[in-house]
Amino acid sequence: MDIMFERHPDIIKRLCLDAPALMPMLLDGLVWRSRVTEGGQRRVNYYIKHLVVDAHGDFNRAVEWVTDNDDPKLVCHPILSLVTDMVWGRVAFRTFLYNKAWFLFTLIVFVCSQSILNHLYKGSGSGSGSGSSSGMRRLEETSAASGSTSSSDSAEGFTHTTDLPIEIRVAIFICRCFIYICSMGQWIMYHVKFSLKDFRNKAVIRYGRCVIPEYLCAWQGWSSLALTMFLLLMLCMEPILHCLEHNDGFLFTEHCYEGENILFPYSIMSTAAMLLYFLLLSDLSVFSTRVSAFALICTRVISEVGLFLFGLTFFVVAFACAVSALEQDDPDFAGIPKSALQLYKITLGMFSGLHYDMLMDYPVLMFAIFLYVTTTVIFMLNLLIAQLNCAYQATYQDMLGYARLNRGKIVTETMPAVSKSRWSRFVTSLKLDDRVEFGEGDMGVTGGLQVWEPASANVTTVDMIRRFGGSTSPAAQWPEEENAGDDEED
Repeated sequence: MDIMFERHPDIIKRLCLDAPALMPMLLDGLVWRSRVTEGGQRRVNYYIKHLVVDAHGDFNRAVEWVTDNDDPKLVCHPILSLVTDMVWGRVAFRTFLYNKAWFLFTLIVFVCSQSILNHLYKGSGSGSGSGSSSGMRRLEETSAASGSTSSSDSAEGFTHTTDLPIEIRVAIFICRCFIYICSMGQWIMYHVKFSLKDFRNKAVIRYGRCVIPEYLCAWQGWSSLALTMFLLLMLCMEPILHCLEHNDGFLFTEHCYEGENILFPYSIMSTAAMLLYFLLLSDLSVFSTRVSAFALICTRVISEVGLFLFGLTFFVVAFACAVSALEQDDPDFAGIPKSALQLYKITLGMFSGLHYDMLMDYPVLMFAIFLYVTTTVIFMLNLLIAQLNCAYQATYQDMLGYARLNRGKIVTETMPAVSKSRWSRFVTSLKLDDRVEFGEGDMGVTGGLQVWEPASANVTTVDMIRRFGGSTSPAAQWPEEENAGDDEED
């Protein structure tokens, strides 16, 4: 075994590319199960040395080669599952968690600055507490005492009576500065680094005359790039910065004439960035193979939902045009845009009963809506359910394999960030240079890891080790096997 991997260190890569059907046989040969059970348990030796450590003592690329093969059945082989889970749990998990902990912290700061602090004193009502009313009274008194307003605000009748207290405004300003400097700055450095790396290695994808770095083909790449762009737009449209010169004594306010003009576009950028933050957070599903499998199933059946929405839009446009051509004066179906909106509401169950009653005055329109409901609500929705059911049944068989493929990719991406000292301690703890027992007092070969499994898990009746009496000298002739050459294939 050692000689084979020393002579062919890339044998797993070669088999994955040229002979994937032989991979299960190779992996089966790296597992030994005892024929004898002890207390309802069976000894199992997994010879993982050449799957974990390469010739230089670094992390072996075997897991990377197997995951790149994208075979959900192969990655569920017991020895590959053991190696992946062991490296993930004892080495890669901590590094991955550190990286995601920083991202999670930036997400919390972003949520506080955009969704919590700016609504802290809104909607509390007059009887909900004295904090809001006292804060508003304090702002009104400050505004009255200053007696100064900008010419633009006076022209528009703008006042600061609804502004937030100074401590809340300062907290929002600090949180947004943290996001723009630490989060956006980190993402800019990330994309510059990987773009230069891909262009230097010529790892690019060409779409006509456009050249795109290869890392952007993964959903994490393009979604993080989109997040960076939205954060840059937010910085350019930041209302606090636009109100610095026209704050009328209200420091870090975003409610001035200049700020109000861009507050709504800024909120749209903030909404998109928030959704992208949570989309990137979905990587945390790798902590559990069950949750990861569910997330992968959702992504694989979403194409069926896309087909349904395409078909639904086709029928909505068709019936909206047909209803608009009909001679009727129902205000809900006055023109194509209004008709399309009402048809979408009908499909989603948002069309009220009162509006259905109004259709009774227009029999032909009522008949058209009946045809639309039959086509979309009765036929297409049930067809969507059938499609999702079939797609789920087809994916469910391999969902655990896809989850393990995802975990394997996360492991290979995380391992370069693991320190060499920590990796060396992990390899030393495995004791791969010690002999592993075949039985009590029966020492075997090195490079393995012994575990115990229930005797009924994998019933073994034939000993995988063939023993011959006589000398153990390598120069001695190998004994002939009994019944050798009796089979027709021989």
